[in-house]
Amino acid sequence: MIRIDSIWLATEPMDMRAGTETALARVVEVFGAAKPQCAYLFANRRANRMKALVHDGVGIWLAARRLNQSKFHWPGIRHGSEVELESEQLQALVLGLPWQRVGAAGAITVL
Repeated sequence: MIRIDSIWLATEPMDMRAGTETALARVVEVFGAAKPQCAYLFANRRANRMKALVHDGVGIWLAARRLNQSKFHWPGIRHGSEVELESEQLQALVLGLPWQRVGAAGAITVL
């Protein structure tokens, strides 16, 4: 099992053809460093594909997800911005649900 202590979402789109080295370079560019036990999420422009890069303390994992009939609820593009997610928000995001409405203890925080 891969331990993930924090989850970071980049607001700028990334080319989904990017491999591990390119994704790692993008993490360093956007977040400053790839820290152990952290996951970094990127989407394409259409927000129907997502890649997650995870540094497990020993190596790098790169995973991809594609939604066939909908889009990920990605925040608007803000140059150089990133958002930290809670695990419940990540679970909603990967299902294509509006994760921004999921907060601590399941409270709705945005109307």
